[in-house]
Amino acid sequence: MEFGSGLLQGWYPPLLTNIGDLHGTSAASLNWVSAIFLLTSVTCVPIVAKLGDVYGHRKMLVFACSSVALGSLFVAFAPSFPVLLLGRALQAPLIAFLPLEFAIIRHRSPETAGRSIAYLIGALTGGAMIGGLLSGWLMSWIDNVMLVLLVPGIVMAACVPVAHLLVRETSVRTQRRVDWAGAALLSLGLLTFLGGVANGNAFGWTNPLILGLATVGCLILAIWVAVERHVRDPLVNFRIMAEGRLVLPMIIAALLGAQLFGSQAPSALFLRADPDTYGYGLGATAAMAGLALSLNTFGAFIGSTLSDHIARLVTPRRAVILGASVSATAYALMVVAPSSLVLFSTWLFVLGLGTGVLIGTVPSIVVDRAPEDSIGIASGIYNSSRTAAGAIAGAAFALVMSSMLTPVTIDNAQQVVTSFEAYRTIWGICGLLCVLTTSFALFLDRRAKQTDNSRPSVETVLTK
Repeated sequence: MEFGSGLLQGWYPPLLTNIGDLHGTSAASLNWVSAIFLLTSVTCVPIVAKLGDVYGHRKMLVFACSSVALGSLFVAFAPSFPVLLLGRALQAPLIAFLPLEFAIIRHRSPETAGRSIAYLIGALTGGAMIGGLLSGWLMSWIDNVMLVLLVPGIVMAACVPVAHLLVRETSVRTQRRVDWAGAALLSLGLLTFLGGVANGNAFGWTNPLILGLATVGCLILAIWVAVERHVRDPLVNFRIMAEGRLVLPMIIAALLGAQLFGSQAPSALFLRADPDTYGYGLGATAAMAGLALSLNTFGAFIGSTLSDHIARLVTPRRAVILGASVSATAYALMVVAPSSLVLFSTWLFVLGLGTGVLIGTVPSIVVDRAPEDSIGIASGIYNSSRTAAGAIAGAAFALVMSSMLTPVTIDNAQQVVTSFEAYRTIWGICGLLCVLTTSFALFLDRRAKQTDNSRPSVETVLTK
């Protein structure tokens, strides 16, 4: 299923231009193909994960898979762009696959959970790599965007019976009620805040609407935290997260998401930029740029697949330090030596290795530290932390690219474009985020030698 999830996530980016041509949509509006998926996934994943803890993780996995399959069909057969965006919103539970699968793995075999999580992440990154390559090749072969968009729907529809028939249900349940008021506040706060962040560059960061959305979103999230601390059955129990030593891994997850998702678009744009026109860039064709980016995904596939072996060999804390250090080194090399396509592709591969170790190790730490009846929601918060931080970083980096400009002459006309220093600044910030990750990782093993009995048991959690 994770291979199918990765396939879908890698499928759409190469087809954005074709989707725009099909629906007569501008390049700016096409940003919503990713933005709507991002916003809805951040809000729905914690809720779906929590429902898994309450009603059963396999049940919610089947539900999530069905929603993604239906959304994929909406995307393929959409008569208009708004209907396509509705389909993308229905695909949002895709991001809940991993939290639900983490819980299933932990309940089935705690001893091998780390290895199984590494394999899941490897399947996800492998699927994303193949999806990005296959969709572009298929589009050039059959030249029918609707049929190409239908492929993820077929794959996801096939996953529904697989999840229902071949996945065993978990037996541990939390007896707490679902905190629907907390879920509503969390969703409203995230949508409001990220809605402002996502549109900051389009409307201007000083626009009263953008400032109002960001401020109101922060206020709602602050109210949500206060409410969660006082209700009997909170959606997220912050006290138990602290007792289970989950706060630090969540911070590391946010730093990981910021550098991982925030750097993707700038790196892709730098690959395609024509040095004869802009004075920088590598002038790669679409096919060559896709191959270079696939090397990054391939590196992530290798790193995530080996992450459990590395963690067992050197401890999870040192595995996180290693992954962050390798990533920081790759960003530093991108800053100082980006002038060759071969070299830049090599740095992307090295970056993939580092991030692969991180995305394979950090969720294993979260799953290992979470109370047994709250693995789903803990994993869901991990995923949402990564995604939300990525959205914020993406918006911040877009602001950097729109602020640091340089004049160029294109077709005998003077224009201003993003400067080379903007790209270097972004890669430098991402490198600093990796260094910060290394610093936080130094404290991961504090209290690590506490006994299993010191972790809140299911019975203890239920009676508090």
